[in-house]
Amino acid sequence: MTLIKSISGIRGTIGGAVGENLTPIDAVKFASAYGVWLKQQRDKTHYIVVVGRDARISGEMIQNLVMNTLIGLGIHVVDLGLSTTPTVEVAVPLEHADGGIILTASHNPKQWNALKLLNAKGEFLNGVEGAKILDIAESDQMQFSDVDNLGKITKNQAYIDLHIDEVLDLELVNREAIDAANFKVVVDGVNSTGGIAIPLLLERLGVHAVKLFCEPNGEFPHNPEPLKEHLGDLSEKVVKEHADFGIVVDPDVDRLAFMDENGDMFGEEYTLVACADYVLSKTPGNTVSNMSSTRALNDVTELHDGTYEASAVGEVNVVELMKKNNAVIGGEGNGGIIYPELHYGRDALVGVALFLSLLAEKKIKVSALRNSYPSYYMSKKKIALTEGLDVDGILETMATAYTQEKLNTIDGVKIDFSDSWVHLRKSNTEPIIRIYTEAPSQMEADKLAHKIIEEIKAIANI
Repeated sequence: MTLIKSISGIRGTIGGAVGENLTPIDAVKFASAYGVWLKQQRDKTHYIVVVGRDARISGEMIQNLVMNTLIGLGIHVVDLGLSTTPTVEVAVPLEHADGGIILTASHNPKQWNALKLLNAKGEFLNGVEGAKILDIAESDQMQFSDVDNLGKITKNQAYIDLHIDEVLDLELVNREAIDAANFKVVVDGVNSTGGIAIPLLLERLGVHAVKLFCEPNGEFPHNPEPLKEHLGDLSEKVVKEHADFGIVVDPDVDRLAFMDENGDMFGEEYTLVACADYVLSKTPGNTVSNMSSTRALNDVTELHDGTYEASAVGEVNVVELMKKNNAVIGGEGNGGIIYPELHYGRDALVGVALFLSLLAEKKIKVSALRNSYPSYYMSKKKIALTEGLDVDGILETMATAYTQEKLNTIDGVKIDFSDSWVHLRKSNTEPIIRIYTEAPSQMEADKLAHKIIEEIKAIANI
């Protein structure tokens, strides 16, 4: 059982001991710290926080704890109920709110949940802000409101529809071409809120959606991380239905992956590549992704005469660099699309709309679209951390061993070889070391990952 406190939010497993898991007491503690921090940002009499959740079994319990804690601080709550991470991000500025909280553990299994914290722009908190909240949580700064100044809850379950309205109003979403293409698409909503949002979006675009695992009951039918090895049912359904392609999202709908008409993965790394190709063809400019993402984005960006930059891993880092470099699109290679024309957050809904626009205009099959891009192959591995393991020391030793290669240490260790790379870093969301590699073939990528894993195990004696 685990409780992880980081700038990415407060994430843990449900049940168990206080301080070691995401128990009701921990949920109240960190919601209180967030509320206190929020009130420190501006001196005003009326504070608002937007709260939404994915369909996890523990979601309603955690949301009620969080909302009532905020009420106890005199903060008013806009309750979106079942929602998506990007929907809450869109709702915060539309509500003129002071912040937002999403109750979701993203791709983690059902025993996990988390508080993901937003600022008044509907964007994730930066490192300094996150650290301040962690400090408040361990302090005696908690001052709650008296009975005459408690907050109130207002329910608003229209925001998924409003979010879709915002997507459809984007200039680059070619609604006419999509409608004329008469697409048939299978949607795997992993029995969470993507099963609500994605079919609604497709319906508005004139796309026939075949639903698979779209009942938002929180009983994930497979590992909720949208990777090839978890998506056998989707592959079979796409072929059986003679669909044009398949769509899969994670439980909170900020990651997006596609499957071609043959039931083969388009590649989650190529979700951003394809969407960027479309956006850059209409609005030339720069792109950003994190340093664990494919080189193909750089290649496509250069083809459109733009400049590509890589950030440290983490949505907040990608967003910061996107703003600095005036990127017209960016995101993460895990299928996260950030399109600033809508908002600065990973958003599967806008990714679906941009991808459909590209496919409708090109009038080609998804497999042919994938073959039109440079081919790189990635291996994504991880090593579970044992208590007391000196991760920083391990990474430092690995960097020293490869000083003859091009190194980047802004986020773990990235080693660039002539035709491949490896990125090693400690996860912010799980007790693991991530090992990502990329090479000209899957065999080479897997071989490189295996080699690095063995070297890490030798150093750590595990």
